[in-house]
Amino acid sequence: MSILTFKGGVHPYDGKELSKDVAVRKINPGKEVVIPVAQHIGAPAVPVVDIGDRVLKGQRIAEAEGFVSANVHSSISGTVKKIEKRLVPTGNKVLSIIIENDEKYEEMQYEADGEPWTKEFIRETVKDCGVVGLGGACFPTHVKLTPKNEDDIDYVIVNGAECEPYITSDYRRLVEQPKEVIEGLKIILRLFDHAKGVIAVENNKPDAIENLTKLTQNEDRIEIASLKTKYPQGSERHIIYAVTKRKINSSMLPADAGCIVDNVDTVYNVYRAVKFHKPLTERIVTVSGDGISNPCNLEVPFGTSHQRLVEEAGGMDENTEKILSGGPMMGQAMFTLDVPVIKGSSALLALKYDEISHSVMTNCLNCGKCAQVCPEGLICAKLAQAAAANDMEGFIKMHGMECIECGTCNYNCPANRNITQSVRTMKKKVQAARRKG
Repeated sequence: MSILTFKGGVHPYDGKELSKDVAVRKINPGKEVVIPVAQHIGAPAVPVVDIGDRVLKGQRIAEAEGFVSANVHSSISGTVKKIEKRLVPTGNKVLSIIIENDEKYEEMQYEADGEPWTKEFIRETVKDCGVVGLGGACFPTHVKLTPKNEDDIDYVIVNGAECEPYITSDYRRLVEQPKEVIEGLKIILRLFDHAKGVIAVENNKPDAIENLTKLTQNEDRIEIASLKTKYPQGSERHIIYAVTKRKINSSMLPADAGCIVDNVDTVYNVYRAVKFHKPLTERIVTVSGDGISNPCNLEVPFGTSHQRLVEEAGGMDENTEKILSGGPMMGQAMFTLDVPVIKGSSALLALKYDEISHSVMTNCLNCGKCAQVCPEGLICAKLAQAAAANDMEGFIKMHGMECIECGTCNYNCPANRNITQSVRTMKKKVQAARRKG
């Protein structure tokens, strides 16, 4: 099996040994859950319950508003106590439904249709169950599975790279439920008559690759791809290039290159939705870092406080300097643990040493090390200079809008420049200007 990759990228310390061998365990969410109605790209869902209503686990509590939106379901049974804005891991306040836990966990009963499943049924069920991309972007999955022309899709790629350091939630899913992931892929392949299924996994997970290869040896339409362990191998653009050698840019969708890309856990939840009509109400979250007493992988009901995760992991070192939602390369720094786990919450990391706050930024050395590792082949330092000068025209001419904000330039910069942040800010300015015409 050849090792597939792309040009550029970096090899940070991955920290996966802390939690990769710790089996997933379910946790109790506590006395209440806080469930935001906007946990996805697109329009926020609209609440369909009122204060005082009793709800069941799996019951729809907020309905998708338009095509690019997603339904939201209760992760517990209990009583709706409040509907108000609450903080989420990004630091924003989002309208949320607060449910008091009655500890009964009575579940909504949906009828699951037996096979054969039509294409329309698969898409509608995935939509009804509120499945979104669980790799971080949270794009509504039913939208992704409805391209303009399904006959143009040649590849359905299951993204099992999990290239962010420390995070092992997808790895545990592949180890503990590989057959369900494969079945989820087979369901998606029913939508695309001419497509091949590829489960792409970084080669630092040899046991998962070996087992998946055995389980799919008689599947004519599925193959396993071994990816070189490198960040950002899990980026949608770069996993597509590694597997197919096809390129996409910021003006294209994966479907324009004949590809559909879905995260491992997303595919698992497509299986649960279509097979059993199980709405998306929980996910695996990795709790790790040297500031965590017992790094672990937890199956967490949405709306559970991050403080609860720390308690379940044995507590946090008092000398912890940095807390992150997500990975260290693209995750969000957190100033409080009193925020809920949402559909995009892949990890909670606690680090004793905040390398960024202790680093000293100096003038750009013009060394070109940022350009050497940029997976998009951009001259990152020049883009940052254009951003600092508010030179929008120059920024666009240097293809600044192609930046995927992966942070490889920051990681490789000997001057500790905040290149990614500068580029991200300028991209937002360009997007705002384009919206204004």
